[in-house]
Amino acid sequence: MDRVVLVRYGELGLKGKNRPFFEQKLMDHMRRATAELGRPWIRKTYGRFFVTFREGQADPGRLDQVIGRLQRVFGIVGLSPAVRVPLDLDAIYRAAERVVTEHLAVLGRRDGEVPFKVRGHRANKQFPHTSMDLNRLVGAYLLRQVPGLKVDVHRPEIEVAVEVREDAAYCYSRDLPGPGGLPVGSSGRALLLLSGGIDSPVAGWMGLKRGLDLDAVHFHSFPFTSERSLEKVEDLCRVLATWSGGVTLHVVHFTEVQRAIQQAGPPELGITLMRRMMVRIAERIARREKLLALVTGESLGQVASQTLESIGVIEAVTALPVLRPLIGLDKAEIVRLAERIGTLDISNRPYEDCCALFVPRHPSTRPRSQAVEAAEAALDVEALVQGAVERTETLRPEPGPPA
Repeated sequence: MDRVVLVRYGELGLKGKNRPFFEQKLMDHMRRATAELGRPWIRKTYGRFFVTFREGQADPGRLDQVIGRLQRVFGIVGLSPAVRVPLDLDAIYRAAERVVTEHLAVLGRRDGEVPFKVRGHRANKQFPHTSMDLNRLVGAYLLRQVPGLKVDVHRPEIEVAVEVREDAAYCYSRDLPGPGGLPVGSSGRALLLLSGGIDSPVAGWMGLKRGLDLDAVHFHSFPFTSERSLEKVEDLCRVLATWSGGVTLHVVHFTEVQRAIQQAGPPELGITLMRRMMVRIAERIARREKLLALVTGESLGQVASQTLESIGVIEAVTALPVLRPLIGLDKAEIVRLAERIGTLDISNRPYEDCCALFVPRHPSTRPRSQAVEAAEAALDVEALVQGAVERTETLRPEPGPPA
């Protein structure tokens, strides 16, 4: 019996003639995610990937590590640690018994009967027993061999899957969730406007889930914002990189731009002017890096700069598409996602970014284009944008836990 991990994917199977492209992307990311764990062999069959371990590597600790890494690979909808055996009914019996015995040990049940069912699938039509035969035969064998089981096809606590394929049979009873979505990079490259807050890292994660390969841009206003605030953003990139393989961070030194806005603009338009400058600078960096869109953490109506009027005035300065993955989510939903993906505690560190520090007491919620453009007439917009781009530093935080 060989230990393998069976990997399922979802919408990739609906891509028609483009399906091989998406499958290859997914395989590349699976190999990248498991490279440090001995480079297990990854094989593709129709609708499935199988991760096979080299001799001596299939210990439970290594198996759990590989599964943990694969649960952060977008495009995977489910994983199952499985046992692979030859196309022989007796071998299938023994594999099913092993799977159930191990599952019972995990459950720790010592009294009462555990309801179970068998779900057979005969993909290999040359195998002499049908899917229904497998359900009946394997179920009867388990009832005879494993004490404490009872059949319940409607509410089983253990569901034993038996997949008969061309080369072998696979038995498993655990179905672990993957993140779903599309493989990173299959939808193109974009630039995430990353603050130190809760929303923008979640927007980045949702962009990754839809197949984007992301760079990030952060606007740093030293000495108004501390080096600790920049460290916070680097740590957010490290977490996002564990889902994507890597995130390049462009740090824009924004102090000169903010000082110019404070001196020239009406206070109530300060946030609008600042965000328009951010979008201009982000577009310049995106075009330099050949990125096709901007991604922001805006949620409609959440703050003054996220009303329809503000969004329209701010977006008017760029010709790039602006993607807003969080536009329909409320704050509680965003916080739950941040907790799930591992960014919430970092975002809650008490180091504010430049947006939080320069919010006026009464910001305009419905800015008009004419008023905003009139305020910008006092600024040398092109010189400020070009200077900020030239002062930009590029970092590559390593994937992993916060430094």
